[in-house]
Amino acid sequence: MHSHTHSVEKLEIVETGRRRRWSDEEKLRIVTESQAGPRLVSATARRHGISPGQLFTWRRELGVQPPRPAIEPPQMVRVCVEDAPKSSGSPRTVEIILPSGVRLVVAPDIDPAALRRIVNVMETR
Repeated sequence: MHSHTHSVEKLEIVETGRRRRWSDEEKLRIVTESQAGPRLVSATARRHGISPGQLFTWRRELGVQPPRPAIEPPQMVRVCVEDAPKSSGSPRTVEIILPSGVRLVVAPDIDPAALRRIVNVMETR
């Protein structure tokens, strides 16, 4: 036998509003707006009174993919390896001419990670 009885003294019904229906055109406009810049999904969703999850669902439904950063195709780099003259006593060097025209002359035993950092810096100039 259950001895606890609960009585409801006050019952409040809160109306959350009617469900809004969005046309495909409105969904596409909102999805496009959310892709206009980085990290705009939450701000766009708040502005239109929807959840970010709903916005991602619309992206999938409409077949809209998030923008991907542009990836430049790899470029060929001319590399010349030459023997130094025997009389100079200099070690062999590697000459690298970047697409920008910058010329790098490095020792063949340079650390690849260091060379990568140097090339990245020189390519951004």
